[in-house]
Amino acid sequence: MLKAGVLGAGHLGKIHLKLLQQSSRYNLVGFYDADTKAAKQIEQELGYKSYPSMEALIEACDMVDVVTPTIHHFKCAKKVVEAGKHLFIEKPITQTVEESELLRALVKKHGVRGQVGHVERFNPAFTAVKGMFENPMFIEAHRLAEFNPRGTDVPVVLDLMIHDIDAILSVVKSKVKNVSASGVSVISETPDIANARIEFENGCVANLTASRISMKKMRKARFFQKDAYISVDFLEKKSEVVKMKDAPRKADDFAMILTNAEGKKKQIYFDNPKIAQNNAILDELESFADAIENNTTPVVSLEQGSEALRVALLIIENFKSL
Repeated sequence: MLKAGVLGAGHLGKIHLKLLQQSSRYNLVGFYDADTKAAKQIEQELGYKSYPSMEALIEACDMVDVVTPTIHHFKCAKKVVEAGKHLFIEKPITQTVEESELLRALVKKHGVRGQVGHVERFNPAFTAVKGMFENPMFIEAHRLAEFNPRGTDVPVVLDLMIHDIDAILSVVKSKVKNVSASGVSVISETPDIANARIEFENGCVANLTASRISMKKMRKARFFQKDAYISVDFLEKKSEVVKMKDAPRKADDFAMILTNAEGKKKQIYFDNPKIAQNNAILDELESFADAIENNTTPVVSLEQGSEALRVALLIIENFKSL
């Protein structure tokens, strides 16, 4: 079993601690949090071992899970990697693309593995259909959340929209050509609601909306491609696939047939993929154990995490230029 530790024991850090302790792939050694009072309380109430310093925790581990505020990601990750330990780091990978590139270089230099915590890649509604994407050309994504002061230190793009940016980049096999966006600050000092249009070199267009001041929650994405429409509900963990094929000469009486302007007939097929319930955070952590033990590329590599950050920051730059 891999010895694992957690840097940062806030809301998400506690979740990671619980799941690492439950996992059969890791031996949780403990955690470090700079807030000594909170760390002592967590140790007493939850039973996790609190280490006196970041360096002491890193030394005791094979893998370190960085769940600190984003502002500290690079500093913590650098220490982990330079100590020769494997790195799991929450999204966004770092504050800047320059930091993420330096981190990638360090990981390569020290021969360790690194994975970014883009948890929606492990959402069962998404994994159920990921093998069905074939060159999607139009994508719509809506990620709406009720207001929560936690996370408002960064724009909604880095807080929420980056989930959809990463998911979209993982299925569109083309480089980003152009980004346009608008954002509005309503409650926070940074934008609380944003809309972005991402254009890819292959002609694909993605429209993304994210809000953290909505009355209800929503996390949906729709993918349109030749002869198919794929809908993913990340919140309800449901997927729907609608496919179109050339209609047979003799169709069933109950078949849904469409005829286009040229007179070509298409038959519509509905498919509701079977969704295997899971804990996506546990799955992403255990997939990283696979990458470490098998010496393979993690599901969400540092390179992919860096690209998601780059696109997110391009969107934020568009706000400033308005």
